[in-house]
Order: sequence, then structure tokens, then C-alpha cells
Amino acid sequence: MDIERRAFVVEGLKVEKRADGKAVLRGHAAVFGQLSEDLGGFREQIVAGAFLEAIEKDDVRALFNHDPNFVLGRNRAKTLLLSEDSRGLAIEIDPPDNDTVRHLVLQPIERGDVSQMSFGFSVRPGGQDWAKDDEGRTIRTLKKVRLFDVSPVTFPAYPQTDIAVRELRAWQAAAAPDPEKLAARRRFLNALQRDAAV
Repeated sequence: MDIERRAFVVEGLKVEKRADGKAVLRGHAAVFGQLSEDLGGFREQIVAGAFLEAIEKDDVRALFNHDPNFVLGRNRAKTLLLSEDSRGLAIEIDPPDNDTVRHLVLQPIERGDVSQMSFGFSVRPGGQDWAKDDEGRTIRTLKKVRLFDVSPVTFPAYPQTDIAVRELRAWQAAAAPDPEKLAARRRFLNALQRDAAV
């Protein structure tokens, strides 16, 4: 399975304490309507509704730094809650109560050392659009994704992925004019000009 990862600076990734004293992580793993950095010839945005099918159907983990050795929660275990709100993909994680998680994950978030989140995904069939904006930039719009994980991350980045670049090239090739049709059109126009000159 080809998995892409995207990271976002999110305001408000925080550790809260419940009435019983247990920690809970809250924040947004993705935001709607914001353009990414350049991902290798294109920028990306996510529209509201992109995660609705994933929230309902996918088996999603909360990991630390996308590392499957550090599982913080899972939606099917009800230790990870996912929802879409007006801002983006909202998350609530009920992490394991152990020293490793407290020291490696919770304390750095409380101190502000870790303040960003990322998500791992693939695009569902028909779940993306490619277009040029008014400035001539190529924009990929994510409309429907399959979600694998959400992760607080130490080094967020918009890594250029071979998967997305392949899809960009396929879209460019499909949008490019057919050279044979262009040549036939030129011959037709040249013939019309010759006939008009006679």
C-alpha cells in the first residue's frame, strides 16, 4: 500500500487532565483549506469531508512520530476519537498511562517542544482533483482519503513523495495536448490559409 504523510503546524495540540487525573491529547491532525508547502512541483489542500469515510470505516492508529512501536491509541479500541469540525480533522487520544509515554510524548507536548501533527493516508478512488490556480501553480485537492495513522511529530515536514509526484505526472500527461492532433490541426489550418490565398 502506498502511504503518503503530511504534517501541519497546529495551534492547540495539548495535554489535558480528565477528572480522574488521566491525561488526554487533543488537537488537529489536518486542517482544511490551507495550501501546503511545495511538494515537488505542486501544492496541496484538503477540503471538508475528506476524512468522513475514513472516520466511519478505517482502522486508524495514533502513533508517535509515525512509529508503530509507539502506539498511543486506536479508533477501534475507542482510545482514539476522530471527527471533522470546521477547522479540520480533530483528534482526541487516550494514551497509555506509563512512564515511557509520559516522558517521551506527554512532557514534550506540555513543554511546547512537540507542537505539530501529521497523518498517514492514501487517496481513495476519485478522491483528488488536480488544477492550476490563478497564479499558475499546480494544486492537488484531497477530497476523500483512506487514513492509516495520526501522529504528534517532532520534525513535521511536507516530504515530496514518489506517489504524489507520479500522480502529478499522470495528470499533466492527460492534460497535455496530443502531438498528433496538434500536427493535424496545423496541416488543416495551413491548407485553409492556402485555399484562402488562391
